[in-house]
Amino acid sequence: MGHVITIAQQKGGAGKTTLAVNLAVEFLLRGQRVALLDTDPQGSLGRWFMARRDGVGVEGMDFSTASAWGVSYECEKLRKTNDMVIVDTPPKVDADLRPALREADLVLIPVASSHLDLWAVDGVLDLIQREGRAAMIVLNRWKSGTKLADEVALAAEGKARIAGARLGSRVAFAEVLGQGRGVAEGPKSPARAEVAALADEVLALFQG
Repeated sequence: MGHVITIAQQKGGAGKTTLAVNLAVEFLLRGQRVALLDTDPQGSLGRWFMARRDGVGVEGMDFSTASAWGVSYECEKLRKTNDMVIVDTPPKVDADLRPALREADLVLIPVASSHLDLWAVDGVLDLIQREGRAAMIVLNRWKSGTKLADEVALAAEGKARIAGARLGSRVAFAEVLGQGRGVAEGPKSPARAEVAALADEVLALFQG
């Protein structure tokens, strides 16, 4: 049975879909079968998948959509034929999010270099704790060396486990999204190294 990773954040624009597709491609290139489940009505993940299908192809990758209450059924089905199931969720925190959290072996919460993003974490963490699931904050669109970045990192420490890998604020992430690709499929770069390091951490948690 495969692992389910749910990506959740109350605030829009935190980079949930970017995180989902780049981890999916990284795992795929490591020889794993990957499924993407889009529960966000905005459908960004689905548009990425269609761009991928029309470009590099989708061999080894599954895609499905579900309303909030169809998540459990889809996850159960996708777990059986995939090593990793990555669930992208809408930017809100309410009862609709709970099925996606309940199915998760790990919930990743992207937080940008903004106190607004950090403040939005509390509602998600509260729901995650009620469901008894493991959570990890991923510092995303990171501008290292800035005072705000340091403040957000420090404030996040008291809330949940924080990934050691940080995804920088890099044009590469936006470029590959529109092409249906991930940074792992491009040349060696800081962005590619950051995603690989995050994937290592996620796999270590599952194996631990």
